Amino acid sequence: MNSHQQANRFTQRELQVIMSGGTRLENANPLIFQRSGDRLLTATDEDEDAADPIDDREIFDLIRSINDPEHPLSLEELNVVEQMRVNVNDEESTVSVEFTPTIPHCSMATLIGLSLKVKLLRSLPDRFKIDVHITPGTHASEDAVNKQLADKERVAAALENSQLLEVVNQCLSTRTM
Repeated sequence: MNSHQQANRFTQRELQVIMSGGTRLENANPLIFQRSGDRLLTATDEDEDAADPIDDREIFDLIRSINDPEHPLSLEELNVVEQMRVNVNDEESTVSVEFTPTIPHCSMATLIGLSLKVKLLRSLPDRFKIDVHITPGTHASEDAVNKQLADKERVAAALENSQLLEVVNQCLSTRTM
């Protein structure tokens, strides 16, 4: 079986979980956290001539409002993403984001990771290498999920699946905070 076939098999399995009707919530009563404030603009931020490297807060601002696939809340409100778990090296063109599922057996972990990765791929210049992974020790299948998210061919194949892409786009859609 080639990697493209493996990727399609992965996305079909993921779709079965995602599209199962949502009749039973895995985490019916999640903890809700307060959103961090908006980033304050400085004179340097407004100076068009000043160099403006991409930093941790800028990446966090891009991903904090992504919608959770199971609850009408953002990933920030569920503490799935935190600024302290975002690392950027603009000079080396690397971005690393750790995310923490709300429960250790969260079946939506791969979808959340894929949504984070897609948001960053769509938002950042092509020069950036993007690493999205589960915070160590917070998910029962973290190694398998991390392997899937790190596999470019699997991610590309997942994005070719129109049903899965629709679900990812729903997670990325803007909602009023």
